[in-house]
Amino acid sequence: MAKKTPNTGSKDSQQTPAESSRVSDAAPAIYATNPPEKESAKSLATKVAGLASDAGEHPDGFDHKTYLKNLTQRPGVYQMHDTDGNVLYVGKAKNLKKRVGSYFRARGLNTKTVALVSRIHRIDVTVTATETEALLLEHNLIKQSRPPYNILLRDDKSYPYIFLSDAEYPRLSYHRGAKREKGTYFGPYPNASSVRESMNLLQQVFKVRQCEDSYFANRSRACLQYQIKRCSGPCMNHVSDEEYAEEVKHTRWFLEGRSDQLIKELGASMEAAAVDMAYEKAAEYRDQIQHLKRVTETQYIEAGNAEVDVVALAVKAGAACVHVLFVRGGRIIGSRSYYPKLGLDEDNNAVMMAFLGQFYLSGQSRDMPPKIVTNQECEDALEFAEGLTQIAGKRVQLLGPTRGNVEKWLQVATSTAEQNLTSRMANKQSLQKRFLSLQEALDLTDMPKRIECFDISHSSGEATVASCVVFDQNGPKKSDYRRFNIKGITGGDDYAAMQQALQRRFKKLVDGEGQQPDILLIDGGKGQVTQAKDVLSEYGLNEILIVGVAKGPTRKPGLEHLILADTGDELNLPADSPALHLIQHVRDESHRFAVKSPTQQRDKKRSQSALEGIPGVGPKRRRELLRYFGSMKAVTEAPVRELVKVPSVSEKIAEDIYAEFNKE
Repeated sequence: MAKKTPNTGSKDSQQTPAESSRVSDAAPAIYATNPPEKESAKSLATKVAGLASDAGEHPDGFDHKTYLKNLTQRPGVYQMHDTDGNVLYVGKAKNLKKRVGSYFRARGLNTKTVALVSRIHRIDVTVTATETEALLLEHNLIKQSRPPYNILLRDDKSYPYIFLSDAEYPRLSYHRGAKREKGTYFGPYPNASSVRESMNLLQQVFKVRQCEDSYFANRSRACLQYQIKRCSGPCMNHVSDEEYAEEVKHTRWFLEGRSDQLIKELGASMEAAAVDMAYEKAAEYRDQIQHLKRVTETQYIEAGNAEVDVVALAVKAGAACVHVLFVRGGRIIGSRSYYPKLGLDEDNNAVMMAFLGQFYLSGQSRDMPPKIVTNQECEDALEFAEGLTQIAGKRVQLLGPTRGNVEKWLQVATSTAEQNLTSRMANKQSLQKRFLSLQEALDLTDMPKRIECFDISHSSGEATVASCVVFDQNGPKKSDYRRFNIKGITGGDDYAAMQQALQRRFKKLVDGEGQQPDILLIDGGKGQVTQAKDVLSEYGLNEILIVGVAKGPTRKPGLEHLILADTGDELNLPADSPALHLIQHVRDESHRFAVKSPTQQRDKKRSQSALEGIPGVGPKRRRELLRYFGSMKAVTEAPVRELVKVPSVSEKIAEDIYAEFNKE
């Protein structure tokens, strides 16, 4: 079992080695007439089609000797392809001829490199004017193609910021995404929790408003945040313009890392208030100072205002962990661990450089500090820093292990990376054990590499949703999760819902989109399994193993029985079976993912006013109706003659409102 999906890619057009070499050698002339100063990685990538040269192909395989004779010695990027045109590996070189030639040495190659070379059918090269351009282009191509032999970083999330608006009474808010509004963005922070932690502290200390502008503009009295002393109440003029501006200034100083200066000013203000016998005000300044000191006293400070990313790598048994500390204004504002997928057996320096390239040159909107410090002596550090400087528009340094206060942060990052990798390896070993147990339980020839599970969820027959979750040998692969909104069926018909979801999923697979699973788990009994078997048979995917997961008579975990679609037999695994634990994990994740959508839709409906959706009844009229009648119940029971008494409610709108609540 666990068969591979047949490749459907077509071969690229072929060229002779001589033609390939002529294109390679001619490419720099483009740069000679128009030097690419400060050119972005994106614009460089667009030149690939025009500059890439196809390597020669030999009847008995890749003729590397002929190809290398005609290859340029200029800097550039090379892409290795297999027989179906798929990109196997992307690399950069100061000297393309020497670098590409190193893959074809008779000795000294590791097993992964030998496997890579054996699959090469064609090599494309792109000649660049400088090594920095090669670096930018290399990482852009890696992100586009995600070759199997490159080190890959799965990090497609945007990063959150704290946003301070430029309004008359500035607002402090959580922000993620494009920076379109006028104001100041502080960050990036590694995750949402670190943003909310900082904003919670700022609410306690400086009381700058965090409410939406529309909410702020329509207040008739101060909200609960003012009552619990987490907002100074500018909406109701409970604070003067000067005092609010002072709070905003202090908030800005704190977010900029100017904590020492801030504490000194607050101390002077406290003493002045005490001299004037304004003891309550002096007590407020004292509390602010104590809050700030508690935050800063545990942080390592470098000249009081360090701006640096501290990056530490740990590698063990073919796995890697990179831990990044984000230091802004001398404070660690957060940290995050990454687990890049390793490609060829390269040393730690190469792994670090590959990570840094994808982390900082991935095309995401990422703020770069003036310094990046790593626990590795990085090769090509100067060229890499030059590339970052070119993108950031300011000087960026890439430094190896260093002494001073940064060394303490580096020790923290290194020990964290090692600990997290050890924990992950332990979990991965447990996962491998479960996959091996599943292979034995189902009598498969190969260990399954990809498992997909489908589940159906609805809310009393409405808002039917099918979920598809994916597990591989590293655990849940959330980037491949899918949710299908089911339409056009009778409410509560789980069989029809399952059929529709499977048809939509596997039609795309037949059309060349997505990967084929080795095992298809169906949360349900024989009826759902029959639907799955019919759909896969319809699309000619009979090699996929279908397994139904049916709950036992008492519906307790551990008593599930498996239904094998091929034979119709039922398989009962022991409650302590690692294979059963894996199936339960996948099934439970599928159920969680399926239930999430109907719950969100139901909560959205409950949070909406019953007046929403009535033509002509917008936010203003809803407020006037509720203010006049005092409750929603009174609005729904009001006759037309009472509704028209509300300002701005015409007789036509009153009749529409009455009709909405008296349909019978």
